[in-house]
Amino acid sequence: MKFGKWLKKQIEQSLQEWQEQFLNYKELKRCVKAVSGGPTPAEEAEFVGALHAEIEKINAFFLEQEEGFVIQHRELQEDIKDALDRMAAGVVPPAQLEAEVAAVRREIVNFHGVMVLLLNYSSINYLGLAKILKKYDKRTGAELWPAVIGTVQEQPFFKTETVSQMVRECEAMLEAVPPAAPEGQAAARQDRESLALAEQSIFRNTVAALLIMQDVRAGSSTYGRHSLPPLDLPDSDWLRFFQ
Repeated sequence: MKFGKWLKKQIEQSLQEWQEQFLNYKELKRCVKAVSGGPTPAEEAEFVGALHAEIEKINAFFLEQEEGFVIQHRELQEDIKDALDRMAAGVVPPAQLEAEVAAVRREIVNFHGVMVLLLNYSSINYLGLAKILKKYDKRTGAELWPAVIGTVQEQPFFKTETVSQMVRECEAMLEAVPPAAPEGQAAARQDRESLALAEQSIFRNTVAALLIMQDVRAGSSTYGRHSLPPLDLPDSDWLRFFQ
């Protein structure tokens, strides 16, 4: 499958409200095709300007999401502390406690899933930028890729350490809030079943995103300082089982 079609598929499978925030690969490809032979200064300036505009768009979206995640992470920690305190105190009716714990666990799962999707967003956009730069150099004989890709790796959207750390902490949060003991009541059972369905759906989307990130990093025939770092993930066959 050609990269443009692959990218379109990934974008269509992302969150609907995110789709306009991905790299406009089609427009950049149009700029490349408009150049025949060695680029004129005006043609190269048009391409570089379009490229920088896309990078600015991606940075702005990534930083907005990251800032929101930091706030949500702090609030979620407070919710978890409150839930654990209520569980330890034993002053809440069991059915009510189970519903509250289920809600907190659902919030953790949702939060974890959307953060993984943002990491995936970073990987896909980086790959798209690398691809279009190589395509431009191949068509024009220019050597933009070596210089520009190093600059790209200094962009905020490529710096995913904060989000990655929150993903790991989110996994620890879920372990810290075990499901409340089941009471056997119809309402409580329904809450547990709803949570299980929500977790399964989000988990599948998260696994799909993890597989994409793994494939993106493993797709290059060579590894160098301009490559995405490899992911330390479970075996691919195990992950694909959940798709």
